[in-house]
Amino acid sequence: MRKKSFSVIGKPLPKIDAMAKCAGETVYADDLNLPRMIYAKLLRSPHPHARVLAVHAERALALEGVYAVITGKDLPEKFGIMPSTQDEEVLATDKARYAGDPVAAVAAATESIAEKALGTIDVEYEVLKPILSIEEALASTEESQRIHTWNRRANIQKAVSLEFGDVEGAFARSDNIFEGTFFYQGNTHLPMEQYSAVGFYAPDDKLTVWSSTQTPHYLHRALAKVLGLPASRIRVIATPVGGGFGGKSDPFSHEIAVAKLSMITRRPVKITLTREESFYVHRGRHPVKMWMKTGVKKDGTLEAMQFKTFLDGGGYSSYGLATVYYTGALQTVTYRLPAYKFDGVRVFTNKPPCGPKRGHGTPQPRFAMEIQLDEIAEKLGIDPIDLRLKQLVAPNTVTVNGLRVGTTGLRECTERVAERAEWRKKFRRLPFGHGVGFAASSYISGAGLPIYWNDMPHSGVQIKLDRSGGVTVFCGSIDIGQGSDSILAYAVAEEFGINPADIRVVTGDTDLTPVDLGSYSSRVTVMTGNAAIQACGKLKAMLLEVASEALEVPPDDLEFAEGKIRSASLPARGVAFADCVQKTEAKFGTLGATGSYWPPKNPRDFKGAGVGPTPAYSYSTSIVELHCDRATGEIKIDKVWIAHDCGRAFNPLLVEGQTEGSVYMALGEALMEEQIFRKNGLHKIPSILEYKSPTTLETPEIETILVETNDPEGPFGAKEAGQGPLLPVVPAVANAVYDAIGVRIHEVPITPDKILRALEGRLKPVSIPEFQFPPPIKWQPGEGVEVGQKS
Repeated sequence: MRKKSFSVIGKPLPKIDAMAKCAGETVYADDLNLPRMIYAKLLRSPHPHARVLAVHAERALALEGVYAVITGKDLPEKFGIMPSTQDEEVLATDKARYAGDPVAAVAAATESIAEKALGTIDVEYEVLKPILSIEEALASTEESQRIHTWNRRANIQKAVSLEFGDVEGAFARSDNIFEGTFFYQGNTHLPMEQYSAVGFYAPDDKLTVWSSTQTPHYLHRALAKVLGLPASRIRVIATPVGGGFGGKSDPFSHEIAVAKLSMITRRPVKITLTREESFYVHRGRHPVKMWMKTGVKKDGTLEAMQFKTFLDGGGYSSYGLATVYYTGALQTVTYRLPAYKFDGVRVFTNKPPCGPKRGHGTPQPRFAMEIQLDEIAEKLGIDPIDLRLKQLVAPNTVTVNGLRVGTTGLRECTERVAERAEWRKKFRRLPFGHGVGFAASSYISGAGLPIYWNDMPHSGVQIKLDRSGGVTVFCGSIDIGQGSDSILAYAVAEEFGINPADIRVVTGDTDLTPVDLGSYSSRVTVMTGNAAIQACGKLKAMLLEVASEALEVPPDDLEFAEGKIRSASLPARGVAFADCVQKTEAKFGTLGATGSYWPPKNPRDFKGAGVGPTPAYSYSTSIVELHCDRATGEIKIDKVWIAHDCGRAFNPLLVEGQTEGSVYMALGEALMEEQIFRKNGLHKIPSILEYKSPTTLETPEIETILVETNDPEGPFGAKEAGQGPLLPVVPAVANAVYDAIGVRIHEVPITPDKILRALEGRLKPVSIPEFQFPPPIKWQPGEGVEVGQKS
């Protein structure tokens, strides 16, 4: 078969679900209305830390219109996303671990009756002293102060220490050593759609749960575990997601509660959390304190880096085990580092649990690293962009911590963004109060390992060809607004040479679609795209055989194009795709095929080595131009330039949209967003009106530059574009603030009061807790040979 130029890939096509969303016809979970449906509400603890001594639900059950009340005793099985840290309960059995932790659930005829019933449930609490900071968590070593009892050390969920190469020797050889402390405040996802789910236990004893989830496969597993039902009798249907950003990646209490309430009442049960409850569910960005030490030669060459992170995890583990490793994994994939040491610790506190938010554990260290590089450049009298350009990680190399880098467009991203922003004309040359800042970053295109260990594919695609010429693609992936359904349609349309409009995409239904692990870690384009191409290949082989016989043209002269299978040398000689499908079905029978995708094997085997490997790394650079009012401390962003190495852009419109969305979210984190709490553990601002995030008025002009590197691991050369572009923007803002007014702010959000305190010399440096990390496990650079094994 001849290769042809792309007819779909690379074209600025509309998303396949665009019209339905624009017309308001998309059916979200809260839009579902089933016959005899009733409604659920959750009773939440007002205390951040308290023993649950008893729950008295008699008065609630006596209310007219109340159908069922459940407590922790009805669902004692623990669950969670990570296999080794399953510490959540649907409803607290022994202890509430944050203000908002659910302790009972009610199903009633209406939401208002359910709400009224919550007010009649009496809960006896033994109120305990809350632990609300990293320092308090590390200091609370007595058994009586434990938030959990399953972990080994008091309120420490995980402490890690890894060392790659001769770090002390490299520091000793360095001409200059730089140290600094940093703080990245926690913030939340703030999707437009709140959490919602519907459960229905049908007369055939089969359960269906519709939910706004990013991970139907993992929800499916959690339902089976907690409810004690065979997984084969559970169906999870992922409804369209009105924004996720990582916040809907866990299995949640409300999803399991509606299932249990439906099993009791034998009626469909819906729950939609309020906006306030969505703040309590959280799973957003971890607050992280950081200490960073970098050794460099006189010319700025990096010799060694040591990095310490302290993560405030909140009340439960969620993805925290992976998060702590992510805060140390990706520092090495942008610039050459011959020696690197990482220490990280995640603690439990009595606050809503943190989890994976866009960039998952990597924006925080990137913030620290890109600021310290700017400080190094200034001290050595080197332009910060030149400092970075001289030591970029080369393509097709292995980093000191064993991460395999394939293609990298970081140099082109850096040079193009500098040229477009006129960096050389502006840096250190703008009037006081005006400044520009630069930063670079990298991110993964899907995690190299599944969340639970197994040898099965990470993505599966099934394709059915219809006699009409229509094609149906089945996949367990979920479109959370990033356009993954469109990506599947584009990939299959390109392979078959047909219009994407002739393709129907069925996704996120565990009864109908092959397993895909979910929409997290920017994995969907690479993994489902490759699986779809593989499935297409099996069907194309049959179609080509039939077309070759019918047209009397050898297969290597045939191509799929313009709705036909035709001769590449004599394009007029061809057969319509639909006609060829019919002939092929007549010869081979019903036409269908599957494709599967496994990421490349990770050669390293040390504990934590599974965090960081990926089929391909994306790269981003950003320049931010801003001005700062010295009198008020207010910052106004004038413009953001963002360059992103996306491999090959499946659809440049979608990539630009994802990139601009990342910039928008990054500006919120840089300047205003914070997940903060009162002394009694209550969230200060659980309201979309009071939680500060940028509006259109605060969103500046964004100029996006797409850099295409055609990565061999990606489908048609594509890499991720959904998360990576967020990372460089936050430190670029901080660096631009320094260029504008000459003060360094080592923490976000960079608010006007911090600006004023910095200008007056009153802004204190970030304090780092005292903590004895475990002895480091030492590894030789690159392939991951433990030093101890050699000696």
